[in-house]
Amino acid sequence: MSEFRECGFVARLTRGQLVRRGAVGGSAVLVGGGLLAWLPANAGSAPSKSLDRKIFQFALQLEYLQAAFYAAAVEAGALRGEVLAFAQTVGGHEQEHVDFLRRALGSAAGEKPRFAFGRATSNERTFLDAAMLLENTGVAAYNGQAANLTKRSLAAAAEIVSVEGRHAAWASSLAGRAPAPRAADPGASAAAVAAIIKKTGFVR
Repeated sequence: MSEFRECGFVARLTRGQLVRRGAVGGSAVLVGGGLLAWLPANAGSAPSKSLDRKIFQFALQLEYLQAAFYAAAVEAGALRGEVLAFAQTVGGHEQEHVDFLRRALGSAAGEKPRFAFGRATSNERTFLDAAMLLENTGVAAYNGQAANLTKRSLAAAAEIVSVEGRHAAWASSLAGRAPAPRAADPGASAAAVAAIIKKTGFVR
């Protein structure tokens, strides 16, 4: 079973553990032109349509990553049984999230980055490790921006984050870990989320 370390808002693998499991290919790279390029303003800015757009642009980059991860895992053909069903189902959800955010953003939607997942999509154990990391990070990202959204955009984001929480619980259960390890899921800043994604090396 994977060894995890509790780091505030998300139980995540250390970089060394990701490397040993083959989930990080090469050195971690700056997510230039990708996630870091879409960092929204710091918490405390008054909610506005402009800030909504920046937050949704950032969320879209996360959803691109998740949708691509599950699609690559299904295509790799290494998953079986309920783990395969999980990847197919969750991958469909993440693609729907991408489609929703692209429609909401219109011409302001950013382009999909390039991804490289290494063994994280071709080995069941590393796949589940990465799925837990990505889903818990997604929950933290949405929660971290909730107070910065206007009422209408917050309602839309709430519908997505509740599903992300179910994804995280399902992945944890498949991996033999507690599906609901705490009573509340605190948020994370956009910068903290970007730093976690950067360490995976998934975004090129």
